[in-house]
Amino acid sequence: MTQSTSPDTASGQDALPRQHRQYTIGELARMFEVTPRTIRFYEQEGLLAPHREGQKRIYHEKDRVRLKLTLRGKRLGFSLGEIREVVTMYDAMPDGNARQLRRLLEILADKRANLERQLEDIRLMRMELDDVDHRAREVLRGLGHEA
Repeated sequence: MTQSTSPDTASGQDALPRQHRQYTIGELARMFEVTPRTIRFYEQEGLLAPHREGQKRIYHEKDRVRLKLTLRGKRLGFSLGEIREVVTMYDAMPDGNARQLRRLLEILADKRANLERQLEDIRLMRMELDDVDHRAREVLRGLGHEA
């Protein structure tokens, strides 16, 4: 049996401990605003492992969290390999060993450094755009036109 994930759900859903909730592929797709095809792709990549009842996929809380981490990782520019590594480490928490935790910190430091470089590139590009905008407006005014 599958429970709805809507905030308006009856108290029966709220009464279940989160780890016992189940989701269909459609419910997860709506919850995370992705297509079922996307979810099946992540399943093929080994990031999700739903229980099967015939052709029907039954996702559990662990799958929901893994999908959430996967989608967040994609938004942050992580590769599928990096996402797989982080998700695997998440599964091992809080018992993750020191090597796993150091690797996670390395991945996060690399991503942070990349974001800082991107922020600087964006800041410089914006300054250049502002400069071109200012010069174009001056030329227009010199031609007797308003910008």
